[in-house]
Amino acid sequence: MNTVKLSASVLAIIAASATVATARDQVQVAGSSTVLPYATIVAEAFGENTDFPTPVVESGGSSAGLKKFCEGVGENTIDIANASRAIKSSEIEACAAAGVTDIIEVRIGYDGIVFASDINGETFAFTPADWYKAVAAEIVVDGEVVANPNTTWDQVNPALPKQEIMAFVPGTKHGTREVFEEKVILAGCEEAGAMEALIAAKGDEDKAEEACMALRTDGRAVDIDGDYTETLSRIDSNKAGIGVFGLSFYENNTDKLKVATMSDVVPSTETIASGDYPVSRPLYFYIKKAHIGVVPGVKEFAEFFVSDDLAGPDGPLAAYGLVSDPELAAVQATVADETVMAK
Repeated sequence: MNTVKLSASVLAIIAASATVATARDQVQVAGSSTVLPYATIVAEAFGENTDFPTPVVESGGSSAGLKKFCEGVGENTIDIANASRAIKSSEIEACAAAGVTDIIEVRIGYDGIVFASDINGETFAFTPADWYKAVAAEIVVDGEVVANPNTTWDQVNPALPKQEIMAFVPGTKHGTREVFEEKVILAGCEEAGAMEALIAAKGDEDKAEEACMALRTDGRAVDIDGDYTETLSRIDSNKAGIGVFGLSFYENNTDKLKVATMSDVVPSTETIASGDYPVSRPLYFYIKKAHIGVVPGVKEFAEFFVSDDLAGPDGPLAAYGLVSDPELAAVQATVADETVMAK
């Protein structure tokens, strides 16, 4: 992206910025691979349209990014963590233990989790129950908890194609994995009526939920530790594979991928914005307030990111696939006022 049309309000943010003497003059960002393309678009535009250096944006997953964020305060630690899920209380505690006590949570918009396969492959219409029965380590058959015996999708649901089960899912360091487990696998476990039998078998509801979300390890559910490009490469190598992606990645690869419906709803920015598509989630970044005014450009980058010009419904992030936050003005106020999370 070479040019971004900027409004007077964003130009005012840029003009008001001050240079601070410091050992590091580049904003450093790490975290979610889902947020990565949005942050990269913003970082490039920020570098091109301001006097600040282009921020360094790295991936690695939400958990990995937040772990780096919580390493402490100072020029050798990152300024901002991207996340495709909300920060956990355990991560907030880890941050506090390392001296990161004032954290600003910034919601940038919404994205969907989609299920896509090779463009020339079969057409799939999934439910969460289908995915639970396909990739859970244990499922309930005739009231008994058994190791998952299913090897083809038609064994899961006769309405699905007779195709080998080969699922490429985000690894455990990715925020997408946690949303996938909770909104698809756990929801599917409940939808399939398996929870009661699992509670009886495991002894309590917490252990039953863990069992619901535990994925099989026989090679039919493969963890992908890299980003979505690795998942796409796996599908290219194995045409029977079905991958878990962010909506925006799919929408930028429609020449290679065919998307499935979930609960009879086609994933799109419209169905996510309306709430009709069942597997959507907010996307975030977290700012280390102690670095504002110390590392040049931290606040200015955050304000630039959530400006109407960038994160609004007509901006480049929406063009890439982000569902604009209907409460964007409140998010902008949070950044402008440097409002930290409650402790």
